[in-house]
Amino acid sequence: TAVLYPSAASKNILGHVSHHLHLPNGGPWGNWAWPDMCPEGTYASGVSFKVEPPQGAVEDDTALNGIRLHCSPRGAGDGGSVAESQSGRWGRWSEPRWCPHRGHVVGFALRVQAPRRSFLSDEVAATNARFACSGGQVLEGPGPDLGQWGGWSPPCPGAVCGIQTRQELPWGLRRDDTALNDLRLFCCKG
Repeated sequence: TAVLYPSAASKNILGHVSHHLHLPNGGPWGNWAWPDMCPEGTYASGVSFKVEPPQGAVEDDTALNGIRLHCSPRGAGDGGSVAESQSGRWGRWSEPRWCPHRGHVVGFALRVQAPRRSFLSDEVAATNARFACSGGQVLEGPGPDLGQWGGWSPPCPGAVCGIQTRQELPWGLRRDDTALNDLRLFCCKG
């Protein structure tokens, strides 16, 4: 099940975090990268997605490679700063999708292709993400129709203010890469 964790962080970059969101359906490969936070007093009001389009039957797919949070003060709408943890090397960034009515991101769901673990399979891991806005709207990425959607995270008691990704680093030529595997979001009270 999805969990809203009280944050034990009380210093440096995570100092103003009250909780973090994590889902149980993330991919198993790679390591957690650094967290990145919206500037203090700002929150995620939009998101953009780095997605590699399908590469065909004999090529390696990675699908979702990165997520950026676009940050703004409460009630300000479109923001000027970005929070981004590590992103994969493949694909292109989408235009930002914004929460309407000057809303902010409060939760998320992740679409993941479960490990297949067969010799000729193409492991992909995270393929898409959805973000819940404070007004009830959903921002969905342009990822491919691969894998299964997991459940929604609990909502933040405030708004999302930071991100951390689990990335598998590139293996090299003719190897099976997955890029983005899992995601954590950090909540700040506003």
